[in-house]
This record gives sequence, structure tokens and C-alpha cells, in this order.
Amino acid sequence: MAWRVGVDSGGTFTDVCLYHEESGRFEQWKVPSTPEDPSLGIATSVAEGLAKVGAAADEISYFGHGTTVATNSLIELRGAKTGLITTGGFRDLLEIGRQMRPSLYDMMAEKPPVLVPRRLRREVPERIRFDGAVETPLDLKRLRDEAARLADDGIEAVAICFLYGYLDPRHEKAAKEVVQEEFAGFVSTSHEIAPEFREFERLSATVVNAFLGPVMKRYIERLSERLRAAGMSAAPHMTQSNGGVIGFETAARLPVRTLLSGPSTGVVAAQEIARKAGFENVMTFDMGGTSSDVALLENLECKRSKDSVVHGYPIKTPMLDIHTVGAGGGSIAAMDSGGLLKVGPRSAGAVPGPACYGMGGIEATVTDANVVLQTLNPSQLLSGRMKLRRDLAHDAVDRLSRELGLGLCETAQGIISVATANMAKALRVVSVERGFDPREHALVAFGGGGPLHAARLAKELEIEKIVVPPTPGSLCALGLLLTDLKADFTASRIVPLDYDAAPVIEDMLQHLIRQAGNWFENESIPLEGRSLLRASDLRYAGQNYELQVPFPPGPPNARSIDGLKRKFEEAHRRQFGFASPDDAVELVALRLEAVGTVSKAALRRSETAACGIDPAPIGERDVWMPEFSERVPCPVFDRGDLEYGHLLKGPAIVEQMDTTTLILPDMRAAVDRFENLIMDFG
Repeated sequence: MAWRVGVDSGGTFTDVCLYHEESGRFEQWKVPSTPEDPSLGIATSVAEGLAKVGAAADEISYFGHGTTVATNSLIELRGAKTGLITTGGFRDLLEIGRQMRPSLYDMMAEKPPVLVPRRLRREVPERIRFDGAVETPLDLKRLRDEAARLADDGIEAVAICFLYGYLDPRHEKAAKEVVQEEFAGFVSTSHEIAPEFREFERLSATVVNAFLGPVMKRYIERLSERLRAAGMSAAPHMTQSNGGVIGFETAARLPVRTLLSGPSTGVVAAQEIARKAGFENVMTFDMGGTSSDVALLENLECKRSKDSVVHGYPIKTPMLDIHTVGAGGGSIAAMDSGGLLKVGPRSAGAVPGPACYGMGGIEATVTDANVVLQTLNPSQLLSGRMKLRRDLAHDAVDRLSRELGLGLCETAQGIISVATANMAKALRVVSVERGFDPREHALVAFGGGGPLHAARLAKELEIEKIVVPPTPGSLCALGLLLTDLKADFTASRIVPLDYDAAPVIEDMLQHLIRQAGNWFENESIPLEGRSLLRASDLRYAGQNYELQVPFPPGPPNARSIDGLKRKFEEAHRRQFGFASPDDAVELVALRLEAVGTVSKAALRRSETAACGIDPAPIGERDVWMPEFSERVPCPVFDRGDLEYGHLLKGPAIVEQMDTTTLILPDMRAAVDRFENLIMDFG
């Protein structure tokens, strides 16, 4: 067995990347996604990819998978019918939340639908105090009655969340046993999902996990069956939102951790590519068929968030700090009630897709606009495997142009400009709004649409350098071959950060180390492949927010506690501009990231001398560009013909199986030793 396979299943296309461990050979493949059953598209992409390299499924040594099943199920509210069992008096917490409007100054803003209706939210007498003492024992008879009533209501999943379940999980564990006796479906408990204080966020994450559990379980079972039927024996893995991977069994139990399954490995791959290309500070731009995902890497590190909001639902699990906007190739353009052009967030998806796909779509999309402008090949995609209908794209954009009172090409370019503005706004969220200057970062563009729109986006934000990887359309699939197995563990207890608290902190730390050890054993990680990364959430006493600070190695003692305080003050000063050395500091949580190192793919590096001959174009296409307000002849190059040292001057187009790259008139693009296209405005 010698092939490592990564598969990223998106809303429009499914990408597969294959890496031969002995020869270092890379191959990629792309097929349309199958939204009605994503596992079918995955099985098809793997089978066709293996056929391309002349391999069989039993030659796969590693299989990694990124998916949007959990994300799409939450966005489209296609989860399971879910019940909730909680502490007496807290039945309505899920609906009350933090009593905050989603947008402070938007009087029309609406909260997302509550995932568990009130009639399916049940209370049971129990109470554990803030110090861990049991004030009211769990009423097992009442619990059994409520579980039976929920089962009679036809629910598929149950979320169990007690007020202080994170501090002492004994009541939740007992409740889970009773519920499983009365109910054969999916059960989710808060101490397993988010063992941290702040009851609403913990409750929300637990409910989302239960809501997604049956959907993800069915999906994983179907996919596993298809892979086994194809002859694959390697243990499959799935990407988490933190950029690492976990086994299918864990993913089925904790689907809330896969909400950013697809985009996270794109960031992992972009990180490695930027490192090889010599860039330390970059922003990633992943444009797919439905949305665009962006992230910022400072010193090649992507910030991690422990408190995220996905489609309006608080999710208290570790995630890479990725921001998503509804601007993709399938984003639909329309005139709003004020007569202005709007693009997204509605998407044509894979079915019916953009009008040019010829599958029944009639509304103009970003892809249709590119076909009209001819920045995108107007007749085919995927190296000819997918035919496009230029006439249908023209018809869709023409209908919109008549509504707007503009010309055909002006309307098409307007769609691109509005989509670019939406994507620029997303990049400003992760840069300008957090104190970073986008002009000091390179832009790593990938996804099926990233390289096509990167030049316009960089120009909008005054970014000087763009990096287009060798296989941008399947970079998320490649990232699956560049990451390790990861799991996060948390212990939450509010204690003063002083010498007297050292024994309590040590107990918390040992509890996490035992949990990590069990995970290593379950994942069959050898001793030499295990590592632990420690962090702590700290705050000044009286504050209602925390800062995460690396926790030093070894047991907590006077020296390490003093060091933690200094690091916290530095972080507080950097974040807020001041520190208060005389104020007491509290430890709120300890975090442990367990990393199981696995064999990874190696990016190829050219050792030959730079090519001194200009590359020959494979053709020419008239492209409408706003710089000229007309169509101009534009040379078209095949990415496979480009070698280290080649230099292209805009305007030009570079085509490859998985994407198209647009080089603007005032730009140039050079091929580096790792086959990246480095574009700039020189």
C-alpha cells in the first residue's frame, strides 16, 4: 500500500488528491458533487482518481476526508428531530440566550430558529453547586419519565446539559445511561462536547452536536460502506475545524467538531505552501462554488478560536479562525428592492448550478459572468470533461442587464465587482478589524475560483503579492495529506493564579493528560508520534473575557505561575493597550491539544536551473476588461507547460484542470521552485 488519498467534498465539486509515498508523485482529480448523497461523489472521485494513476483501492495506505455535510445540515436546518433534558428552571435558556440582538444596531435582525422547540425541552430536578458539591441529587424517576415521553414524541437525538455538568459530570453520565435505556437514538452530553463554564454557549454546542449527530452518523456509515465495497482497508479519517483529523468513529460521535471540516485543511496546505515560498505573513482566499473562506496567518500561524458562531449558533469548540462569506462561483446575482445589483448569498450550488452548466439554472451567477467576459473558458471546464453553454450564460446575464439598464458586459463585470467587494469585506474582517494591515500580507489564492478572482481582490486591498499553488482547486484535499491527527481537551475551573492554587491546577492538568492518553491509544498512535500542546485561559478577577496564553511545560510551581502572569500581562497589553500588574489574575480553563504525528506528503522542489525560454501560449481569447472597456486579445497558457523560471506578463490567462488564473494588464507572474505562480504588480 503506497497511496495517500485526500478527498474534499464541497457544495459544487468533490476534489481528490493522491500522493505516492515512494515516488513522491502527485495527482489530482475533480468531479461534480452529489448533494443528494455526498458519499456517492466521493466514491466516484476516488475510483476515477485511482484509475487515472493505475492503482486499486487496496493500495491506499491513508484516507483523509473533509466534508461540508455538517455545515450544510446546520445552515439548511436539515438535522434530526432533537429533544433536550436540562436542569430544572433552565428549560428556556436555549431560547433566551444572552438576551442580545445578533446585530446591535439592526432593528430588523432575526435570531436563528431554535433547534429544539419548547415542547421537546424537558427539565429534571438536579443541582450541583459552583464548588462541585451536590445540592439536589438527580431525580432518576423523573428523568426516566421524561426520556420515555421524548421517545414517544419520535425524536432522533437527545441533548443533555446540566448547569454545572462541566465541573462534575456525574449527573450527566448517570442521565446518559438512563436515557439510553429508554431511547435508542443519538445522545449528546455537554461534558463531552464543551466541558467549560458559560452555560448558554455550552448548551448551544451540545444541542448542535445532537441535531447533527444522526445526519453525520448516516453519512459516515454510507461512505464507509462504499469505501469498503471498493476494496479499501485503510482506516478513514475526517478533518476537524481545528485543522487536524480524527477517525470516522470520533467524527460520528462529535459532528460539531467538523463544522469547518473542509476549509480548515485549505489553511493547513496554504501554511505549508507559504512557508516553502518564503512568506511569513499571508491571508488565505479559498473561493468555491458556494462561498469564500478567508483566514489570516501571522508568522505562519492561524489564530484559533474557542468561541465561534456558525450560522447564528454559538459553538464552543476549538476552530481555526476562518471567516466565510456567501460569495462563490455559484452565487446568484439579482436586482434588490432598491434597484441595485446584489450577489449572493443565494447559490445555484451543484444542482442546477450556474446557467452555463445546462442543468436547468436560469439565474445569472458569478460563473456565468466570467463566461460572458471570457475570463473563464466559455466552452469547457475540467480539461474538457465538463462542457459549458455560453449561450445560456449570455441569456441569464442579459435578462439581468435589461432589469438594470446596463450593457451585457458591463453587467457581467458588475457582478464580478460586487462579488469582489463582498470578498474584500471578508478579508478586512480577519485583517483590518483585528489590527492587521492587509498590505503587509501576501494573498494565497486557491479553490476553484480563487485564482480567477485573486488579482481583482488584491488590487482592491492593495496587496502586492499573490501566491497561486500548483493545484489550487484541490488544495483542501492536499491539506488532508499535510496535517496530523489532533484532539482538544479542556478542564474548566475558576481559580486564582497563585502559588496556593498549584495543586488544583496540577489535578486539572493530570486529568487532561489521562484523557489525551486514552485518545492516543484509541487512535493507535505510537509513543514516538505523540505530543501535547498546553494552553491556559486567563483573565483579571472581575473581567468577563479571557486571553489564551501558552502553559509552560512541567508541573505548575512558583516559577511557572509567575511566568504565566507575565505572559498574560504581555498579551493583555498587546490586545488592549494596557496591563494591571497589581490586579489579581484568575485561571479559567486549561487546554490540551493532543497531536498524533503521521507520515505526510512532501511538496516537490525543482532542482534544475531556471528556464530561460518564454513559455508558448496554447491559444488566444478575447476577454472583456474594465481597464479597456472592451474586449482585448489575451494569450492563454496551459499550467502544465509552465516551469521554474518562466515569467508571464498580463493580460494573460493560465488554465488547468482544476482552476483558471487571471493575470491583469499591469501584473506579472513568475514560477518559483515549488511550481507556485507568484503574481505581483511590478
